[in-house]
Amino acid sequence: MIEGSCRFSLFFQITLVNLFRKPRLDVCLLRQALSDVVQNLKGGIFIATVIAAAVGSALMGFVAKYPFALAPGLGINAFFAYTVVLSMGYSWQFALLAVFVEGILFLILSVVPVREKLFNSIPLSLKSGVAVGIGIFIAFIALQGGKIIVANNATIVSLINFHMVDMHTNGIWAILTLLGIIVTSAFLIKGIRGAILLGIFATWLLGIVTEFVGVYVPNPEAGFHSVIPQFGDYLQSLDRSFREFGVTCGALFHPESWTLTRGDAIVGQGFSLIKSLDFFVVIFAFFFVDLFDTLGTLIGVSLRGGFLKEDGKLPRISQALSCDAIATSIGAICGTSTTTTYVESAAGVAYGGKTGLTAVSVALFFLLSLLFAPVFMAIPGFATAPALIMVAYFMMTSIAKID
Repeated sequence: MIEGSCRFSLFFQITLVNLFRKPRLDVCLLRQALSDVVQNLKGGIFIATVIAAAVGSALMGFVAKYPFALAPGLGINAFFAYTVVLSMGYSWQFALLAVFVEGILFLILSVVPVREKLFNSIPLSLKSGVAVGIGIFIAFIALQGGKIIVANNATIVSLINFHMVDMHTNGIWAILTLLGIIVTSAFLIKGIRGAILLGIFATWLLGIVTEFVGVYVPNPEAGFHSVIPQFGDYLQSLDRSFREFGVTCGALFHPESWTLTRGDAIVGQGFSLIKSLDFFVVIFAFFFVDLFDTLGTLIGVSLRGGFLKEDGKLPRISQALSCDAIATSIGAICGTSTTTTYVESAAGVAYGGKTGLTAVSVALFFLLSLLFAPVFMAIPGFATAPALIMVAYFMMTSIAKID
């Protein structure tokens, strides 16, 4: 029963920390890449993200039998939206086609297997270093989400200055993040089962209280939404989202939507774009980012979970890489950018996830989350940031294995 409760906490923790953090950013980025005609596809992109993540995670669990979950990668997502669509001028449908082709290419190299040899050629000490680097990266993301690290024109980033921010938004957000770190740390020190999950809920509850008493004041335009679940006309909203998904799903297979614009003029369209050098440049850009992103994640999470052999090799790596490649192509068909194994899988591994059952359960929660979206969407960044920071700490303990 203890093991069962631990797994339940693990599954829910992965879902809470990552499910609506990634799709929410995924939607924000991709909406900026959509043309005026289809500007209102937020729900469709959201469902595409959920389906891609669910299918990819399920494949990883059933085929590779590893507790690695998949979702659209944020770094590749930004490249998709800002570089390929906004800067280069290609339509989002054509960009999805490039992602689809990249996934097929990735699958071929996984079966060959070129990617496996590349993974096994990396020394164990370097793999340990990658795990530490991923831990630092996760901590940085968490501190940004918790508003403790903020943008600075002079130094790029800096710590929050409570004397220069609105205490009803940024200020209280950062304070709640710090309180969440303290609460979650206390739960872990006490050895409470489900400590990280309980830390998320405890911090979220503190946020709800601050909103009720007027200390935290939502400001959607500035990115500070209500932390209280809003159900409203959710069923109607869900129906609209599925209709929007009908637009994004399969959009890459319509050549008439493949366009290249310069300013307000369309200078290229249809199959002629496939012959351009830029198309192959975009494919290889997606390919190399996805390649090293996936390898880095597999190294870091596998090292943390003890999946690597003494010689540093990962069993069934071809299956894991193939699942990643298939999920990328499926995600492109659904209407989202490159799907990849994501680093927050370390949260589940650090908490005891060892088998593919973890990934399969995460996939189920991804699908079930469609019915409880108002609840999950209300979970704020200051509630999930402490959990990610704890996971980052666990990842950084691999520094002791570096020679």
